[in-house]
Amino acid sequence: MRNLRVAAVQFEHVNGDKSYNLGRVRHFAAAAAAEEVQVLTFPECCVTGYWFLRHLSRSELERLAEPVGGPATQELLTLARRYGMMIGAGLLEISPTRDLYNTYVVATPEREIFAHRKLHAFIHPDVRSGNRFTVFHWRDTCFGVLICYDNNLIENVRICALQGAEVLLAPHQTGGCRSANPHTMGLVDRTAWDNRHVDPATVEEELRGPKGRGWILRWLPARAHDNGLFVVFSNGVGVDDDEIRTGNSMVLDPYGRILVETWKAGDDMVTADLDASLLEECTGRRWIRTRRPELYQLLSQPTGTEVDVRQVRFDEKGV
Repeated sequence: MRNLRVAAVQFEHVNGDKSYNLGRVRHFAAAAAAEEVQVLTFPECCVTGYWFLRHLSRSELERLAEPVGGPATQELLTLARRYGMMIGAGLLEISPTRDLYNTYVVATPEREIFAHRKLHAFIHPDVRSGNRFTVFHWRDTCFGVLICYDNNLIENVRICALQGAEVLLAPHQTGGCRSANPHTMGLVDRTAWDNRHVDPATVEEELRGPKGRGWILRWLPARAHDNGLFVVFSNGVGVDDDEIRTGNSMVLDPYGRILVETWKAGDDMVTADLDASLLEECTGRRWIRTRRPELYQLLSQPTGTEVDVRQVRFDEKGV
């Protein structure tokens, strides 16, 4: 890996308004170029909007979706080429076989396209889950991509690390979620969000508290630390249908330390320099080298208690 300057963006998308949302992508791409950023990440489904998708019919989803390589991808390729940076953003994909996916598209200045389909999709019965990990090389660095819930399962991050990932791109739409568990998140007060300009302290307390940053820090640093990789966490912020996303976009190093973060109640970008020298002897990588794979067959055997993620997210109203 080489040293890299990366940036994570959070912004409040407008449901179904790809023109507006891509305008925000263009705005932050120009801002990142001014800071000489080399890798720029945007949130999950930020091009199309996210949480409202669960209300749409199949035909409405198909009208909103587009193929990888379509107009949004071409916009990302144009920006990547213009600014000489790698750019990733999330959208609703329709495949050549008319299947729908929650997909994260990464475009490079060399006009390469890498697309990750969310492995644990639950937004809509017609949106399928992907079945492949996404790990790729660009300019001497190995990247992995996992979308939102994908990162919650420790096996997914470990597999990316075992496949060589040094930097994990982790786009999300999270925080402020309904939960049946009183110790896990909960809805952000909509009034606090609407009054954020006159009372910023109240909404920032919500975003930085147990519904947002507090929840994220219970698991995200462990993914970085235990697997010895950098994590670029880009999250939605603000109104997402009937929930408020909590932002808190951040970049973590391979020791799970936060290099930079934001708790702004609004659109924002954070930038960090990744020091490649931290990787070789970091704790997670040393632990991985002492693994005993012959003991781990149970990890790939069903226990009989597995359930579809849609059941967890909607039937139990939790995450």
